[in-house]
Amino acid sequence: MTQAGDSPGLRHYTGVKVFTATKAQERSELGDAVTAWLAAMPAIEVVDTVVRQSSDQQFHCLTIILFYRPRA
Repeated sequence: MTQAGDSPGLRHYTGVKVFTATKAQERSELGDAVTAWLAAMPAIEVVDTVVRQSSDQQFHCLTIILFYRPRA
Protein backbone atom coordinates (compact mmCIF):
# COMPACT_ATOMS: atom_id res chain seq x y z
CA MET A 1 0.00 0.00 0.00
CA THR A 2 1.33 3.43 -0.93
CA GLN A 3 1.47 6.06 1.81
CA ALA A 4 1.14 9.82 1.25
CA GLY A 5 4.27 11.04 -0.45
CA ASP A 6 5.65 7.55 -1.23
CA SER A 7 5.02 7.74 -4.99
CA PRO A 8 8.18 7.99 -7.10
CA GLY A 9 8.72 11.52 -8.36
CA LEU A 10 6.30 13.06 -5.84
CA ARG A 11 7.89 14.92 -2.97
CA HIS A 12 6.63 14.26 0.55
CA TYR A 13 3.19 15.75 1.20
CA THR A 14 0.75 15.75 4.11
CA GLY A 15 -2.42 17.08 2.48
CA VAL A 16 -4.38 17.19 -0.75
CA LYS A 17 -6.83 19.88 -1.90
CA VAL A 18 -9.09 19.23 -4.90
CA PHE A 19 -10.78 21.97 -6.92
CA THR A 20 -13.27 20.93 -9.58
CA ALA A 21 -15.80 22.62 -11.85
CA THR A 22 -18.15 21.46 -14.60
CA LYS A 23 -19.99 24.62 -15.63
CA ALA A 24 -18.33 27.13 -17.97
CA GLN A 25 -18.57 30.00 -15.47
CA GLU A 26 -17.13 27.84 -12.67
CA ARG A 27 -14.28 26.67 -14.90
CA SER A 28 -13.37 30.24 -15.78
CA GLU A 29 -13.27 31.14 -12.07
CA LEU A 30 -11.36 28.05 -10.92
CA GLY A 31 -7.97 29.75 -11.00
CA ASP A 32 -9.30 32.54 -8.78
CA ALA A 33 -10.61 29.93 -6.31
CA VAL A 34 -7.19 28.25 -6.17
CA THR A 35 -5.43 31.60 -5.71
CA ALA A 36 -7.83 32.64 -2.91
CA TRP A 37 -7.37 29.32 -1.11
CA LEU A 38 -3.58 29.60 -1.34
CA ALA A 39 -3.71 33.16 0.00
CA ALA A 40 -5.76 31.91 2.96
CA MET A 41 -3.24 29.11 3.67
CA PRO A 42 0.14 30.87 4.09
CA ALA A 43 1.47 28.09 6.34
CA ILE A 44 1.52 25.50 3.54
CA GLU A 45 3.86 24.79 0.65
CA VAL A 46 2.52 23.22 -2.56
CA VAL A 47 4.83 20.38 -3.59
CA ASP A 48 2.98 19.12 -6.67
CA THR A 49 0.02 20.02 -8.86
CA VAL A 50 -2.07 17.83 -11.15
CA VAL A 51 -4.55 19.23 -13.69
CA ARG A 52 -7.11 16.95 -15.32
CA GLN A 53 -9.84 17.54 -17.84
CA SER A 54 -12.61 15.09 -18.61
CA SER A 55 -15.82 15.35 -20.55
CA ASP A 56 -18.87 13.47 -21.64
CA GLN A 57 -21.71 14.44 -23.96
CA GLN A 58 -23.02 17.10 -21.57
CA PHE A 59 -20.27 18.26 -19.25
CA HIS A 60 -16.63 19.27 -19.35
CA CYS A 61 -14.98 18.85 -15.97
CA LEU A 62 -11.78 20.62 -14.98
CA THR A 63 -9.97 19.41 -11.85
CA ILE A 64 -6.93 20.94 -10.16
CA ILE A 65 -5.31 18.87 -7.41
CA LEU A 66 -2.76 20.42 -5.05
CA PHE A 67 -0.44 18.27 -2.91
CA TYR A 68 0.93 20.24 0.02
CA ARG A 69 2.79 20.13 3.31
CA PRO A 70 3.43 22.58 6.16
CA ARG A 71 5.99 25.23 5.33
CA ALA A 72 9.37 24.55 6.96
